[in-house]
Amino acid sequence: MIALASDHAGLPLKKEIMTLLGSMGLEYKDYGTYTSASCDYAVYAQRAAKAVASGECERGILCCGTGIGISMAANKVKGIRCACVSDCYSAKLTRMHNDANMLAMGSRVVGVDLGKMIAEIFLTTAYEGGRHQHRVDQIMAIEAGEDLTNL
Repeated sequence: MIALASDHAGLPLKKEIMTLLGSMGLEYKDYGTYTSASCDYAVYAQRAAKAVASGECERGILCCGTGIGISMAANKVKGIRCACVSDCYSAKLTRMHNDANMLAMGSRVVGVDLGKMIAEIFLTTAYEGGRHQHRVDQIMAIEAGEDLTNL
């Protein structure tokens, strides 16, 4: 199950991502927004991020105007590693090296076709683990309040 969320600016791209997920045979849950009325991205980011962090959803995709604000909000939820991505290479590497569990995109930045390519790469790329696991563990240690500055 893929968690989806957007604000009003990201809604058109989110709708296109829904179509993509359907064509890929992937189930999703939409955590809002559902209209083009102006709204606050943090509310919807938190809803989707909580679903991913709890295990209700395996991964999440978020859309706002730039992808920046919604990714920042999602990353405040414990257990979330959300990457704001605007290119296919970063989408692939954030999965392979960072085990990102959420993707954020800016509909005003990437547009529909590139956004769909980025989402598909994000969803089909596996985490490599191995030498990267140590760094992911460090990210999670920072989240848990550990101080890495003395390493």
